[in-house]
Amino acid sequence: MANAVINFANRLQNVLNCTRCADGLAPLLLRLYLAPVFLQAGWNKLSSFEDTVAWFGNPDWGLGLPMPEVMAALAAGTEFIGGILLIVGFAVRWISIPLMITMLVAAFAVHWENGWLAISDGGSWLANDRVMEAQERLAAAKGLLQEHGHYDWLTGRGSIVILNNGIEFAITYFVMLFSLFFTGAGKFVSLDYWVAKKFRD
Repeated sequence: MANAVINFANRLQNVLNCTRCADGLAPLLLRLYLAPVFLQAGWNKLSSFEDTVAWFGNPDWGLGLPMPEVMAALAAGTEFIGGILLIVGFAVRWISIPLMITMLVAAFAVHWENGWLAISDGGSWLANDRVMEAQERLAAAKGLLQEHGHYDWLTGRGSIVILNNGIEFAITYFVMLFSLFFTGAGKFVSLDYWVAKKFRD
């Protein structure tokens, strides 16, 4: 009986192992998901560079970082060039490192005080006092819109929410980059694969 169970489990494992021929799909999808996120973030910083520098450097309403021009250029360049490299799958393990650092800085310097949630959801077990207080404001906003606005039209494509701006997205992107750091860009559909095949095999 035990041998039959082991044999059956081994056959199931063999079926799973057959999927390894497509194991480049997971890193490809991670890359294609992350690339527009970083391209947009980098482009936003580059297209309003003076505002970005001011936000990076101002200790009162910004991040209060030293050398804000250098820091803003590094962040914007890393995100924009990183997005391009993720699309083509070139130097993916290398670019994952500064992108992960960027996500950690964003999480702990910008979003940490807001807690975990990206969107205020009072029903979440991760809701903090800030999120719960936002529910009162959200209810007031909905009441005003229902009384004075076209509420059905405004909510016709989705619910009205309050952005909490917590660490959720930054940490999610960090985890995805962390995975790419170890897996690399993936087989067949990345420049890394073909460069390694030509020069390292």
